[in-house]
Amino acid sequence: MRRKPEVGAGHAPVREPVRGAVRGPMTARWAAGLTAAAAVALALVGTGAQPASAASSCPGHLVRSVGFATGRLQVYRSGQSVCAVTLAKNPGARRQMSVQLQARGGRPVSDSGRFTRLAGPVKVRAVHRCVRAVGAVSGKKGASGWFLC
Repeated sequence: MRRKPEVGAGHAPVREPVRGAVRGPMTARWAAGLTAAAAVALALVGTGAQPASAASSCPGHLVRSVGFATGRLQVYRSGQSVCAVTLAKNPGARRQMSVQLQARGGRPVSDSGRFTRLAGPVKVRAVHRCVRAVGAVSGKKGASGWFLC
């Protein structure tokens, strides 16, 4: 441990290293890289960039998308399950929305009500079965027909 010089001894005070401080030639490069990464992260957050499944709240990959006058029906598949949501074209005010998903030979699963942005998600287990989906926003609807057969 260094002794601190006495005041008025003609010496500059000795600085103690800050605990956890990074020293050496990599400091500037590391700081520049961190700044660039932070800028990219802020740009993504600022634009609202999200993966498609995050926006729709269904896991898996998009297998069918049906657009209609007031919205869009999206169907996703993940392993043995199929999931569907209906998205409003212009989110905002509450309006009647619904989504329905059915595996061939099974009962339809649905979600309906007055929503601002999306109806669903609804899921069915569809191992080696055809499925169909229907979505509606404010009385206008879109249907997928039977697929994944």
